[in-house]
Amino acid sequence: MKCIVKIIWNDGVWYSKVYTDSGENVRLTLDSGSFDALVERVKIAIPEMLELNFGYVGDIQLSFEVERKEDLKVVSA
Repeated sequence: MKCIVKIIWNDGVWYSKVYTDSGENVRLTLDSGSFDALVERVKIAIPEMLELNFGYVGDIQLSFEVERKEDLKVVSA
């Protein structure tokens, strides 16, 4: 099964959303202060979530997409 993991930086925290290749939302949202720690958490949680939600047991291919949002407040000199 192929999964797309969207990792988003917002308000000082990395968080993830996961979708299967058939477009289903696995409804796994994890957060972390570290990008690398979040990737490791996703790799552990995805197999469990796929089995619990969809009864899927097998190979999984993860593709990570990263989005970083920043709000800048510009102060005039």
